[in-house]
Amino acid sequence: MANFAKPENALKRAEELINVGQKQDALQSLHDLITSKRYRAWQKPLEKIMFKYVELCVDLRKGRFAKDGLIQYRIICQQVNVSSLEEVIKHFMHLSTEKAEQARTQAQALEEALDVDDLEADKRPEDLMLSYVSGEKGKDRSDREVVTPWFKFLWETYRTVLEILRNNSKLEALYAMTAHRAFQFCKQYKRTTEFRRLCEIIRNHLANLNKYRDQRDRPDLSAPESLQLYLDTRFEQLKIATELELWQEAFRSVEDIHGLMCMVKKTPKPSLMVVYYAKLTEIFWISASHLNHAYAWFKLFSLQKSFNKNLSQKDLQLIASSVVLAALSVPPYDQTRAASHLELENEKERNLRMANLIGFNLDPKIDRGDVLSRSALLSELVSKGVLSCATQEVKDLFHLLEHEFLPLDLAVKIQPLLTKISKFGGKLASASSVPEVQLSQYVPALEKLGTLRLLQQVSRVYQSMKIEHLSRMIPFYDFSVVEKIYVDAVKHNFIAMKVDHMKGVMMFGNLGVESDGFRDHLTKFAESLNKTRAMVYPPPKKASRLGEILPSLAETVDKEHKRLLARKSIIEKRKEEQERQLLEMEREEESRRLKQQKITEEAEAKRLATESEIRKKQRLLKEIEEKELEEAQQLLQDVSKKKKGKKTLLDGEKVTKQTLLDMAVHEQIKEREEREKKLTKLSKTMDHLERAKREESAPLIEAAYQQRLVEERVLHEREQQLEIELSQQRHEGDVKEKNRLVRMLNNKTIFQERVVHRRQAEFERRRADREEQISRMIQARKLEREAMRKKIFYVRSEEERLKKLHEEEEARKREEAERRRREEAERKAKLDEIAEKQRLRERELEEKAERQKREMLARPAIEPRPVEPVVPAPAAPIAVTAAAPNAPGRYVPRHRRQEAAEPDRRGIRPDERPALSNDRWRSDRSEEQRPPAFGAGSKSTWSSTRPR
Repeated sequence: MANFAKPENALKRAEELINVGQKQDALQSLHDLITSKRYRAWQKPLEKIMFKYVELCVDLRKGRFAKDGLIQYRIICQQVNVSSLEEVIKHFMHLSTEKAEQARTQAQALEEALDVDDLEADKRPEDLMLSYVSGEKGKDRSDREVVTPWFKFLWETYRTVLEILRNNSKLEALYAMTAHRAFQFCKQYKRTTEFRRLCEIIRNHLANLNKYRDQRDRPDLSAPESLQLYLDTRFEQLKIATELELWQEAFRSVEDIHGLMCMVKKTPKPSLMVVYYAKLTEIFWISASHLNHAYAWFKLFSLQKSFNKNLSQKDLQLIASSVVLAALSVPPYDQTRAASHLELENEKERNLRMANLIGFNLDPKIDRGDVLSRSALLSELVSKGVLSCATQEVKDLFHLLEHEFLPLDLAVKIQPLLTKISKFGGKLASASSVPEVQLSQYVPALEKLGTLRLLQQVSRVYQSMKIEHLSRMIPFYDFSVVEKIYVDAVKHNFIAMKVDHMKGVMMFGNLGVESDGFRDHLTKFAESLNKTRAMVYPPPKKASRLGEILPSLAETVDKEHKRLLARKSIIEKRKEEQERQLLEMEREEESRRLKQQKITEEAEAKRLATESEIRKKQRLLKEIEEKELEEAQQLLQDVSKKKKGKKTLLDGEKVTKQTLLDMAVHEQIKEREEREKKLTKLSKTMDHLERAKREESAPLIEAAYQQRLVEERVLHEREQQLEIELSQQRHEGDVKEKNRLVRMLNNKTIFQERVVHRRQAEFERRRADREEQISRMIQARKLEREAMRKKIFYVRSEEERLKKLHEEEEARKREEAERRRREEAERKAKLDEIAEKQRLRERELEEKAERQKREMLARPAIEPRPVEPVVPAPAAPIAVTAAAPNAPGRYVPRHRRQEAAEPDRRGIRPDERPALSNDRWRSDRSEEQRPPAFGAGSKSTWSSTRPR
């Protein structure tokens, strides 16, 4: 890692590396600079470095490097300059989006290029095999290879940015903007899998925000700005989920919004609530929850009427008609009537949950029957004027289905109204949150309701009716559909009726029990009269005397209540802060104490473990010795018992375990031999006894066998006679049966021929179909085999080509290695030759230096005298008279001067020694320095003994 004095130097170095095409090295150098602990204070050049860093990460598609760098840069500038981090992240997302758009522009077929189920999954093996086996070189596969990696990188970019910006109060706006852009990415390219993961990521971020409340820079959801950003993100998530038709994810988004509202105890703006209920209507309609769908429409109508000042009369009438039709589409009976207790409890919890989602009602004690019901909804629609805002056709339909009693003409009068209602609908100009309303979607449910009402009214008037007449009365469905409808109604105890298909008659009324409608008709009549009386003569309202006396009491109480609440909140915050500080101090003290205790426990545990190991080893050794002693004693006792008191060992003799084992083995072998002898004798005795028994029992067995033969012969004759009598009786009965059935023989023959003829025709038809199918299968298999043969041929050809290339490459490598080995051997031989010459040269130089040294030492101490040169033989060396060691003009070492003055052990002074000839000196030197014979280690020995 290079250390730069200034960050600008690192940027210049990276630009130089980029200019020479080394982008990876440039990215690595910038990464080392950003992650270095040396530059932890924010500077303006660091922003430029980050811009260049993210550009390199995008060009090289290095998502991991980008994430690490952005995390480090967030740490650097979070407390100083957050806007710089925002600019860098915006630039990063802009570059990633631009690259993805460029790749998409280059591809001609976008749908084929993006035909990937999961952007985070790698290529499948079958796709790779197909890309190599198939001979096509079309554009689809190239588009997949070009476009898909960039979209993967763009998705990874969104995930990285969301992970970096999560749960930070200073980066909330950028987090919301990134989430919106990720939602638009999923919407634009239909990425359902990535959308689910994105929703889960955002949901986990909010869960962690609630879990770690003491986190630094934690967003405060009670602040209006933060709450609005979180709500906008969730509502955008809800819109995209409904547009992608991910209804389960849309419902989870609704639950997220409701949970957020419950968390902060605040209601969003009416515009957002309109979107909330509009999406709820779609979700409940898709899930076939008609009652919840109707309540959501009612809430939506109330919001539009109260807060939308631009709502036109036509749009209001269309929305009111939708509310009324949605309420009428709810089945008129309770579908949980025959459910078990567990199912009722689950249904109750589910309905309470749905009621909270629709009305934001947080009270769990409210019963479902008091909150959500069809009758309560219809009465509320009438009382609050929703029905009066609907179209005339819807009013007439409501009146016919809920108040009129027309058993014979109900369906005929409903059908034209449904035809007109199905044509109503369209876009709403003044309600942008509700894009389009189509009343035709309620027609099937209304037709079913009309059928149920007709059957209910007919059952009150008639006791029986023909099926043909009833089918003519219901023009909506065939009788098979009507039958399914009334079976479901009878199952839920809405009507009581039966069908006799043999007679073609429908019978109404419960024969066993009195109908519920007539059982409590007087009670219902009294309740209706009471309601009518309350409407005609409403009870008077009592005036409040306290309001007259103290008109401003409510305002004063409200102000005082607010002041007390504010004071209470301040006191609570101070208490919480003090408790938090105390808890922090206690936590630190506890952590120190636990750390010290842990160290002490570890030391004690280590000491105890050591002592335990030592004691364990000693105990094992002692147990082994005791066990060996016990075994020896036991063997000694066994030997003594087997010898029956005989003394087998001498007194005072030392007994060892091995001796006792040998004795025990000898005794065991001896006992085994004796036991085998006894068994042999016993087997012979048993053999003789068994032979005698068989000789005595043979005549008795023969006599018993003859007696058994006689008894079985008598029994066989008696059973045969009985079987003959039974056979005669059965024959007589069969003859009588044949005479009785012989009159139907002609009919049987005709029926048999008809069946055989029909089966023969069916057989011929099936055989023809089978032969045709077999021929098609044979043709298909031929084509498949042909394609497989071509594929196998291509694969084998490719394998042979690759194998041939591999063999050629191996041969080339072997030849190259052989050539290098030869060259190395030649070079080594030359080096050895040069080394040998060098050694010879060094030896000659050493010999020459030694000769000169000896000549110097051999010279006498007197004045030198001239020496006559001797002419040597042609091959002999020149003899040179040794000069005195202390001759004038030559240097003599101090120790040599002392040696020249002192006589040797023979009493001869050095200057009195005779001078050696050159030949003798050379021979002496050759004897001293002759190298040993050539062999193992001769080279090292000669090199070690060679004079330095």
